[in-house]
Amino acid sequence: MPLPPLDNLVRIGQLKAEPPAQVEFDGLLRSGRVRLADAVNASLSLESRFDLAYNAAHALSLAALRWHGYRSENRYLVFQCLAHTLGLEAAQWRVLDQAHRKRNLAEYEGDLDVGDALVAALVRTAQAVEQRALALGPIPA
Repeated sequence: MPLPPLDNLVRIGQLKAEPPAQVEFDGLLRSGRVRLADAVNASLSLESRFDLAYNAAHALSLAALRWHGYRSENRYLVFQCLAHTLGLEAAQWRVLDQAHRKRNLAEYEGDLDVGDALVAALVRTAQAVEQRALALGPIPA
């Protein structure tokens, strides 16, 4: 399902056009859903729940991108494309933006400073991405 704004990103080398594969889409959905289910486990540390919710959101977002026939090697760009792939609202995108910045600080500087409110918002956003990705249905033949 080509999308003109994403075709523009292909033209400038930010995305790659690649036919979607049902097996890959299903695997990304499964991965995201398992992580999201674990992210709501209150017995886990807040940091673990953040990591699980962030990676769930990424896998589900990547599934939507792949469903439309695009691939990206840039995590942030996968999230940025959600307005086009799933019609994600700006407020939800801002949660993913904040989570991405926090994730990078943790990965590259060892500083993970997350609170309950951010993790709860990230879980809600990942759940919204999950619902919309599931609604895409099977990849059209």
